[in-house]
Amino acid sequence: MNLFHSLQISASGLQSQRTVITVISENMANAQTTRTEEGGPYLRKRTVLTPVRVPGDSSFFELLNRRMEREAMGVKVVEVVQDTEGLKTIFDPSHPDADEAGLVLLPNVNLMEEMVGLLAASRVFEANVAAFNAAKTMTLKSLEIGNK
Repeated sequence: MNLFHSLQISASGLQSQRTVITVISENMANAQTTRTEEGGPYLRKRTVLTPVRVPGDSSFFELLNRRMEREAMGVKVVEVVQDTEGLKTIFDPSHPDADEAGLVLLPNVNLMEEMVGLLAASRVFEANVAAFNAAKTMTLKSLEIGNK
């Protein structure tokens, strides 16, 4: 397998995890936002990732054999979607965004879940950095072999 493919795979993981971390940070920053430009409370966002595949591959072994010879695999962000479920309501008639009954819609952001997701994404990011650095070191060492 070409060592540059390893670099490409790690780079795609780094890019996708950066997006995941950005979305989680936005969720955490808006955990108490009750009014948005679209109207209503902030809706939690999720990042949807998918592996990069060659169209038409039917089995794992075919995919593995083709990828060993050609372009590397990786992961990419397909979309960032809003989660419309789980909005909370509280009774606070003094709140500026309260309705006629005194109820306020709060965002569906759970800070504990977001922190766990942030920790997981940062660990995946660190793992991709380690894999990238290992592939880079192997590539540099292989270049040194030719000089001797």
